[in-house]
Amino acid sequence: MQHTILLTLTLTLGAVAAARGQQPPNQQAPNSEQLLIAVQRICPVSGQTLGGHGQPVRARIAGQTAYLCCSACLSGKVDAGHWSTVRANLAKAQQKCPVMDKPLPEKPQPVVIDGRLIYICCPPCSEKIAADREKYFRTVDELYVAHLKAEKAGPEEPVPAQPQRDYQDHVHAGHSGGCGGGCGGSSGGRGSHE
Repeated sequence: MQHTILLTLTLTLGAVAAARGQQPPNQQAPNSEQLLIAVQRICPVSGQTLGGHGQPVRARIAGQTAYLCCSACLSGKVDAGHWSTVRANLAKAQQKCPVMDKPLPEKPQPVVIDGRLIYICCPPCSEKIAADREKYFRTVDELYVAHLKAEKAGPEEPVPAQPQRDYQDHVHAGHSGGCGGGCGGSSGGRGSHE
């Protein structure tokens, strides 16, 4: 009887917290360390999935806080391919510059501040992050949470393929009949859109 009451109370508190947009009492929001482990995904030494050998072990690699799959990897050598994957995972999960709130460029610039690797769109953003670390660390954590939630929800519906079109006769501002800017027309052979 007591177990039923306790379970009902826990479920009720969880439902109330969920309705308010809060975490239920027994499900704390992930901290920065948990988020980094979740987005890093693999050990930079062994390539194994983090958590597969127990609690990941915290380490410093090139000034950056990173996680290893086990204590045995503390004496191992970082594999360049795995390290590249770790960094790509972090950039993919972050998706945006935390300062400018715009998508990261194709080759975002990494900056390490207080051991945290953060990707930015341009060098001036690193100064802004250094001046208000906690604000931007929280922003990056929020970006990680959004990425993990989207990933958990699954892939979006595939976009149906569009029928192939002939662009020979389409019109650009200032001229007609194609352009030479990759769409097969002519613009005096210069290959640029006007």
